[in-house]
Amino acid sequence: MLSDDEIALLEAIREAGSLSRAARRLGKAPSTISHAARQLEARFDALLFDRRRYRLQLTPAGQLLAQESARLAADVGRLTQRVKQIAGGWEEQLWLVTDEIFEFELLLPSIRAFDALGSGVTLRVTHEVLGGTWEALADGRADLIVGATNEPPAIPGLRWFELGTMDWVFAVSPRHPLAKETSPLTQDVLAHHRAIVVADSSRRQRRGYGVVGGQPTLAVPSMRAKMRAQREGLGVGWLPRDRILSLLKSGSLIEKTVANPREPNTLYVAWREEHEGRALAWWLDQFRDPRLAKRLVQGVDASATP
Repeated sequence: MLSDDEIALLEAIREAGSLSRAARRLGKAPSTISHAARQLEARFDALLFDRRRYRLQLTPAGQLLAQESARLAADVGRLTQRVKQIAGGWEEQLWLVTDEIFEFELLLPSIRAFDALGSGVTLRVTHEVLGGTWEALADGRADLIVGATNEPPAIPGLRWFELGTMDWVFAVSPRHPLAKETSPLTQDVLAHHRAIVVADSSRRQRRGYGVVGGQPTLAVPSMRAKMRAQREGLGVGWLPRDRILSLLKSGSLIEKTVANPREPNTLYVAWREEHEGRALAWWLDQFRDPRLAKRLVQGVDASATP
């Protein structure tokens, strides 16, 4: 591998096209540059500089040496930074998986604050749905999960805390036949009307939440899609109360009483203790902040989304 001075020499000759101009660029005497160039050729036992033309140029061998040496130097620089990063307690990468119910834009201020640390940690943010969120942590496809529902499953080394509680509303479009019902909706009544559900991303056991036995369903890719489908009267179902308050107020959706109401969901932040590092600890502090937790649980008002 070449030294920094040798790489600078090759680059200067390639760009300047003459020993004198390369010498001025490097702040050295032409004789010094000429001597260094010949030493470099002797070291590799190869013709690296084409001196036959008016402009001094690198030969194909010289070009290859310059390119590969610069690449290797960059690789060494990155490796040095990574070694310092890991030695300082930072992870090489942090994989954050949120439940799909959370809007990504709510994490942007925290991501900017994390970038400002200059840790060098590569941040990866993806999402899963329902059982798929816990499954990502169990399978090693996540270092940290946010917004998981249901009770924490048995996962070796699992650690967790509660993020908050999400309340639900059974909502229908004013154009839907159930909008005119005055009595509490029973399971027998609901069984005749299609439910809109967000598709569970679990690879092992997909579940339908808030669906009665025998009820037809339309599975959609996100909570936003579910809210839109219900506003269009394509089906019925449970929606997060905080996210549709304006739609209920405007009459775009109508809250209905159900004979078997849905209990609020506790949302969890969870990780595995063997993955603890400075980046994970920083993000855990973020999610322990009551202000961020509240924003995540409440979400974005559905009237503000397209």
